[in-house]
Amino acid sequence: MHTRFLIGSLLVFGLTSELGTRSLKAQTASEQLRPNVLWITSEDNGQQLGCYGDPFATTPHLDTLAAKGMMYLNAWSNAPVCAPARTTMITGMYPTSLGAQHMRSAVKLPSAIKLLPELLREQGYYCSNNSKTDYNLLVEEKTLWNESSKHAHWRGRASGQPFFAVFNINTTHESQIRTRPHHAVHDPEKVTIPSYHPDTPEVRQDWAQYYDKITEMDREVGDILQQLDSDGLAENTIVFYFGDHGSGMPRSKRWLYESGLRVPMIVHVPESLKSLVGGDYAAGTTSQRLVSFVDLVPTLLSLLEVRPPDYLQGRAFLGQFVTEAPKYMFALRDRMDERYDMSRAVRDTRYTYIRNFMPQRPQGTYLEYMFQTPTTVAWKRLFDEGKLNDTQSAFWTAKSAEELYDLEVDPEQVHNLADLAEHSATKQRLRSELHNWMIQTGDLGLLPEGEMWNRAGEAAPYDISQDDQIFSVVEILDAAERASMAVDEDLNELFQYHQSPDSACRFWLASGLLLRAQMDTNRTKCVDMARRMSNDPSSYVRCLANETLARFGSGIDRQPAIDALLKMADASSEGYFAALTALNSLDWCQPNKQQIGLSLDGIPEVSGGLHPRYKSYIPRMIQRILYVDK
Repeated sequence: MHTRFLIGSLLVFGLTSELGTRSLKAQTASEQLRPNVLWITSEDNGQQLGCYGDPFATTPHLDTLAAKGMMYLNAWSNAPVCAPARTTMITGMYPTSLGAQHMRSAVKLPSAIKLLPELLREQGYYCSNNSKTDYNLLVEEKTLWNESSKHAHWRGRASGQPFFAVFNINTTHESQIRTRPHHAVHDPEKVTIPSYHPDTPEVRQDWAQYYDKITEMDREVGDILQQLDSDGLAENTIVFYFGDHGSGMPRSKRWLYESGLRVPMIVHVPESLKSLVGGDYAAGTTSQRLVSFVDLVPTLLSLLEVRPPDYLQGRAFLGQFVTEAPKYMFALRDRMDERYDMSRAVRDTRYTYIRNFMPQRPQGTYLEYMFQTPTTVAWKRLFDEGKLNDTQSAFWTAKSAEELYDLEVDPEQVHNLADLAEHSATKQRLRSELHNWMIQTGDLGLLPEGEMWNRAGEAAPYDISQDDQIFSVVEILDAAERASMAVDEDLNELFQYHQSPDSACRFWLASGLLLRAQMDTNRTKCVDMARRMSNDPSSYVRCLANETLARFGSGIDRQPAIDALLKMADASSEGYFAALTALNSLDWCQPNKQQIGLSLDGIPEVSGGLHPRYKSYIPRMIQRILYVDK
């Protein structure tokens, strides 16, 4: 039995035995004065704050908060983009266990899993959210919170009622650093440019504007803290501040580097509440403990003296139920808007290991939203013109299956150590930890998105992650790991998955064939196998097999393969996710636009009953294929 099955078996026990032990009716007068919690998040910003040692940042209010609280130096978002990151915050679980890892999606939760506001409202807390949600979950947000709106505030609570108040600041969001016109306050000529970005006026302007927005955000944090003080609540309120992931600059947000995952996190516990803290908390200091968003739910419950449910996958880092510090943190990257990809990361206190399961796709695959940022456009133009050095070019070329970085000597993560013999033991250790984590948590990213829905049916995806008969994670992960390593000696073993009754194993075989054909590793044998798989029962297998034929097959292979992709790209034919997968493949085939224009123009944008969170992605891909110059 895998650990993931134990998680499921403890769901009901954990909730019934530990929660609901303090109902509002049963509270004594002293319990009515339980600590308040103020939770301030800011969007799309990393540790570019004065208190984190950035001399270019102007952040007096956060610097003051850090000076009287604890600053966590190794805090991670478990996903480098909003929706899966916020899903982690609100559930205390990895999105990959819930099937909620894609940006964006909407999945059903098992009834036994409760979200943070539900758990706190059961404890008598007034829960307000001002106002972003963006969870990848099918939940009724209006009933989840006491109030969730631009006007939500702790001031809406009943007299004497403790509160959990969330304020989300979008001033630093990706969309705000590219809004023009903008008068720069921070001098673009003085900003430090990362070595992986080209030094151009567009890049300097975007970075300077980002720092301007950081300063604006800091003022908004100060305003909220001032309201808390004015209401006489500061001495009974625990304050959390953190960013939701790295900056909105390209290669930060959406990527599993420190620039995308490492966030500021400051916790302030007033003197009157110090008895609740536990852990390594000490005012005015810093902590090296590894903390990530999956730890937030258990930590909040622990601070309120409520034992966290056993199904939670994080660890409390403060409070009565504080745990031993973890040795590792984990992060995920899957579909980003209209583009499919899959990567996982693990880090300890010094090294980060990244496993790319689709290395045939470059980091800088075209994303419509990302290409609205001037830096992205200028960076790609200079790459196309051959004007970048190797470090700056790497983002636009095929990525390695494995990446390993020493964060002490290479904080920008531009020197991949994965192939160096002297680091083989570290690589193997981290690779093994990541492999085991994916099995223990039932990583549903190993299934094509539509296949996950097909297997779940009316159930929550989490339910199939706990069922080895429906989702054989060990076998599928083995196929995925073999497929993503383009080495000759694995080819015959990889071919054996052609006979697998599990379509996910065949999908990873098709992915491996595409990778090897692209790298010209036994291309003829890979194309031959792709030809045999081009009529597979699974549309997801057929997409990758036909992409291989269209790109690397013989002349007579190309048009039939493109025709097959066009047929699957009709969402009314084989479903939305198959269509999106086919369009992703078709774009890489560089089809003649004049020949396919009429076919694509007639494709329905969505299929019936699709959640609105998905509806823009097929139109974006059609727009890309028909109208965007490659």
